[in-house]
Amino acid sequence: MKLKQLSVFLENKPGALSAPCRVLAQAGINLLTLCLADTHQFGILRLIVRDWEKARRLLEDAGWTVKLTEVVVVAVPDQPGGLANLLEVFERTGINVEYMYAFTVRTDHRGLLVFRFQDPDTALAALQTAQVQVVDAEDLFRRLEA
Repeated sequence: MKLKQLSVFLENKPGALSAPCRVLAQAGINLLTLCLADTHQFGILRLIVRDWEKARRLLEDAGWTVKLTEVVVVAVPDQPGGLANLLEVFERTGINVEYMYAFTVRTDHRGLLVFRFQDPDTALAALQTAQVQVVDAEDLFRRLEA
């Protein structure tokens, strides 16, 4: 139930973000979700695509450094307190959220959030114990195409 996320390291300058997006677009690869973080020296473009292996190869062949990371996608009730209740699962079990970001779609009155954990297997076990809906790749792609 873990998904593959690509982290692309970019120079922190104008035009650096559009170049990898263009490479993927020309190959017909759709960005399902992404987030961008910056430091003084570089930016990190984190993205999820259906064909991550092809995307990784294309980006590396074009000269970018790409890191593969496992993330967990969780369906969270889209209502006040939905995220707070989910975060309590991690607090009770001592699991640290390294970062998170969201998909722009909402399905079944739930938002889809991407979480990066230091130990995704422990996080998955805690989510299962708390009966939280974790979204696997097949279900995610089905939801996004609906």
